[in-house]
Amino acid sequence: MSETAETRGPVTRRRRTTSTSTKQTKRQDAGEKPPPCSAKEKAADKVQKHANNNGNVEKEMGKSTQQQQLANSPKKQRSAVEDINEKLRCHNLQESLLSSASGYSNYRGILNWCVVMLVLSNARLFLENIIKYGILVDPIQVVSLFLKDPYSWPAACLIIVSNVFILAALYIERRLAVGTISETTGLILHLFNLTSLLIFPSASVLTVTSITPVGGVLSLSTYTVLFLKLYSYMDSNKWCREIRQAKAKRMTRSYSCPIVAQSNGSAVNTNVSYPGNLTHRDMYYFIFAPTLCYQLNFPRSPRIRKRFLIRRLFEMLFLMQLLVGLIQQWMVPSVQNSMKPFQEMDFSRMVERLLKLAVPNHLIWLIFFYWFFHSSLNFVAELLQFGDREFYRDWWNSETVTYFWANWNIPVHKWCLRHFYKPMLRKGVNKFLAQTAVFLASAFFHEYLVSVPLKMFRLWAFMGMMAQVPLALFVSRFLNGNYGNAAVWISLIIGQPIAVLMYVHDYYVIHYGSTT
Repeated sequence: MSETAETRGPVTRRRRTTSTSTKQTKRQDAGEKPPPCSAKEKAADKVQKHANNNGNVEKEMGKSTQQQQLANSPKKQRSAVEDINEKLRCHNLQESLLSSASGYSNYRGILNWCVVMLVLSNARLFLENIIKYGILVDPIQVVSLFLKDPYSWPAACLIIVSNVFILAALYIERRLAVGTISETTGLILHLFNLTSLLIFPSASVLTVTSITPVGGVLSLSTYTVLFLKLYSYMDSNKWCREIRQAKAKRMTRSYSCPIVAQSNGSAVNTNVSYPGNLTHRDMYYFIFAPTLCYQLNFPRSPRIRKRFLIRRLFEMLFLMQLLVGLIQQWMVPSVQNSMKPFQEMDFSRMVERLLKLAVPNHLIWLIFFYWFFHSSLNFVAELLQFGDREFYRDWWNSETVTYFWANWNIPVHKWCLRHFYKPMLRKGVNKFLAQTAVFLASAFFHEYLVSVPLKMFRLWAFMGMMAQVPLALFVSRFLNGNYGNAAVWISLIIGQPIAVLMYVHDYYVIHYGSTT
């Protein structure tokens, strides 16, 4: 037989068997008995069964060979290798935690370590100071810093006299409100009042010998704050008159303090409008409020929180005692020991004394910041129910010098922005020149508050403030991120002790000569 016949043979047989099997199934379904099979059909069935058995055997053999081929395939071998590697692997592609590419930011433990190390190092310095000098804290000595004569209080009397300038500003505004005097006359009177507010206390401190340096600083600080407040009072009421003259029904700016009525222990606020704000109550509320910018209606808190008030009072008293103790025990000996290297111009010892003085000076400055801007101002604000408690922002995160000066003292920053910087910009002054003018005014007041009480003029504070301008340009241009923040901290830690040493050295040379 040919090859085609051999291939066709089994196929024809399968077709026959299939037809017979279908016939049999039909008959079984119909309930008929299958007819008797002939010998040829029996032989064909045997052949078909044998072929089927052979096919099943071939299929099983094919499956086994396929499984062997899959087992021997590279894909299966690769998965097996990966399983082994997964079990044995202990390394992954990753960065070290201290590298910036890792994205890790939880350094709380390192921060706690820094705090512990700072406390331990300062405790060592404190113990060394006590062993070397003994206990130097003397509260009675603090009283002598304010009073030379217990029956004469010149600094306190000088502060009481400041009410004359406050009432003068109020009465000038009343005359302007009713039109008794012109705007030009009112401006001249205000400028004379503000100029006298700076000249009169400085002349008194320089001429009255019984005023101590500490008393002079307190009185001049009070007059400086009054100068800024009364300037804002003059400017804000002028804006009110301009709006009234323009016949505006609603004021586009908000200015001074409301009339407060008490109802069930809470303040019911009633807004006032110009010129209803020109009252003694309104004026003195603004004078005592912890702000330098005047407005007609201040935000008010609903009630006085007694627990909050007691906490702030406790902080004020405790931190004040701590400041006095640190100055007497730690600061004064360091300054006194720094005089001889400065007189001999021993550069290495000068640097050593400067770094030794930097730590207590900076610690005292930080405590003073918390005592004044958080405890004291919040205490006054709570008593007066003054609602705006933003006295500082996150200056400790400053990456530029300008950000620090704009956020560490918010009342002064708001005053400079509202009454000095923006008016200059509206007049067409360049931004850099306006910023330089702000630093110039700040430098003047810093020098005013230091040189006049010490009765000597060395311009160290003035030059220190003006040095902030090139420092701000350098840091903003060449340093970013953490490097800029580190530069700001270094300027704070090192800059202040330099100015302190300069003034103390000159003060001792002038008053005590070579005996120091």
